[in-house]
Amino acid sequence: MTTLHRTPLLRSATLGAAFGGTALLKAELFQKTGSFKPRGMLAKLASLSPEEKERGVITVSAGNAAAALAYGCGVEGVDCLVVMWQGSSDLKAAAVSGYGATVDREAPGPAEAFARLEELQAATGRVLVHPFDDPVVIEGHSSLSREILEDAPETEAIVVGVGGGGLVSGVAVGAPGVRVVGVEPEGSRALHAAFEVGNPVFVPTESVADALNAPTTAELPLRICQQHDVELVLVSDEEIKAGLRFLYARAKLAAEPGAAAAVGALLAGKVPAIESKTVAVVVSGGNVSPETAAAILREE
Repeated sequence: MTTLHRTPLLRSATLGAAFGGTALLKAELFQKTGSFKPRGMLAKLASLSPEEKERGVITVSAGNAAAALAYGCGVEGVDCLVVMWQGSSDLKAAAVSGYGATVDREAPGPAEAFARLEELQAATGRVLVHPFDDPVVIEGHSSLSREILEDAPETEAIVVGVGGGGLVSGVAVGAPGVRVVGVEPEGSRALHAAFEVGNPVFVPTESVADALNAPTTAELPLRICQQHDVELVLVSDEEIKAGLRFLYARAKLAAEPGAAAAVGALLAGKVPAIESKTVAVVVSGGNVSPETAAAILREE
């Protein structure tokens, strides 16, 4: 039986001072596999029948969802195939392999990886575990915001980085009536684009925050975000890097760039009307190579 950690909610007076309120850091980098992803992936595995588990599973991921699924499958003895892509994180691919999964990196980029996923699923008959377009996965992620509100019921807003939309929609489901702000990189704005046209579309992805480089969202997270009035803001790579440096230097949290996007938005004043508010910030993961972290930390 695989279980989750209840990750700490840490107060940051320095970050709170940056926007004139109270800042709470939900430290999901201390979650199993180093990110929030096991919340949804373990929930999905628990929902599968013995016959489905026998067929094996497949997912597509920049790395964190893949590691979470691979971890759960390793514990439960389920065969796991993960589609990543050329140029995705070697560190994350190695972690996925280390948990016992098979990694396919034939796709040249994120958009092509989704086509590769469909091809391999059809060829193998595996059960698809989608990283963000699945109600069970999203409900699993909702446990994160429920924990925040149990530990700090005074929370008035939750700020969270956005990739495909699975986490931000789960946060919204778990915190009805609480303001939820999603933060996307300027170079990877799949949910923004979907909001603009009313349906999921494919977008180019180019951001230092590899965990947020989803080439598209999906209908389910889009509709959930619309129904819960989720707000969206954009941050530059430089603002993401500033968030990462803040987390390392002031909060002593070794976060990855995608996990620093929300902090970067607050430091840059990108989230409006939060003065004197209690704001929870999701630090969603810590799977970053030492070389990448060191390069960012060296920058002024």
